[in-house]
Amino acid sequence: MLQVTVKLFAAYQDACGVPELVLELPEGTVVREVRDRLLSQHPQLQQWRDLTRFGVNLQFVEPETVLQDGDEVVLIPPVSGG
Repeated sequence: MLQVTVKLFAAYQDACGVPELVLELPEGTVVREVRDRLLSQHPQLQQWRDLTRFGVNLQFVEPETVLQDGDEVVLIPPVSGG
């Protein structure tokens, strides 16, 4: 098992009610599986499924990036601002 910290922003933070989560995941987990886990727990986030970008340890990554123990994961939905 590995442990990652997931930083939540915008819609993800609103849905989960917290700014970050610590998750225990099986070895070999890819970053998109973190998103999918949150979507299964919070179906209202489904609209962001294909629009979410991923970051691991302050770098943008592809959805199939394999996570390592201690990684910091960021889920980045589109946001608007002015």
